[in-house]
Amino acid sequence: MKTIHILLCFPIFLALTSCGQKQGYPTTVRATTKVPSAELAKYHTAVFAAGCFWCEEAVFESINGVAEVISGYAGGTTQNPTYEQSNTGTTGHAESVEVYYDSTVIDYKTLLRVYFASGDLTQVNGQGPDMGSQYRSIIFYKNPVEKAMVEEYIATLNASKKYKRPISVEVAAFTKFWVAEDYHQDYVQHHPESSYVQHESIPRLMRAQAQLSDLLKPGKVQH
Repeated sequence: MKTIHILLCFPIFLALTSCGQKQGYPTTVRATTKVPSAELAKYHTAVFAAGCFWCEEAVFESINGVAEVISGYAGGTTQNPTYEQSNTGTTGHAESVEVYYDSTVIDYKTLLRVYFASGDLTQVNGQGPDMGSQYRSIIFYKNPVEKAMVEEYIATLNASKKYKRPISVEVAAFTKFWVAEDYHQDYVQHHPESSYVQHESIPRLMRAQAQLSDLLKPGKVQH
């Protein structure tokens, strides 16, 4: 009977630790950034997807040279996607982050290092408990140089046999980034009590930071 009880409880635990869990927040408000738009214009940008954007945002926010990270949607065809639409897996979009970075402090190849430290990039169509095409891993390149760097980086990692399975990251040309609703921005910072944040976001952040100690902002280390 104990085994049955555990099995019955497991789906409930997954629901409580899922990025797709309904939180009861308004879903019509669009985001405003912490850094003024005029100031953001001076930075380079890079767009990545690898599971829940709450987790990805927290990892990149802790990196020196990163000025701003915005959660949103990319890779699909639906215009002005909402969180609810994205969660159906029918929009083609993946939860993504747009990273604004100072190229005099951190370069694109180092951002790739951060990206590959932040999750299991061999998992197909998902990341941890978050499963579906909306959680697939994608690196969106903006020019041929970035594309070549990404492909070389992935080839080197696969050849290194670091992972037991092949890397499943898509490499796709960037088209458009749609900013997610305001309540998703800095979610880990604003909701440290969330079951998902406690069981998924913070452990994932700590695993990434353990590999990136030389890149972290002062005061951004998660204990």
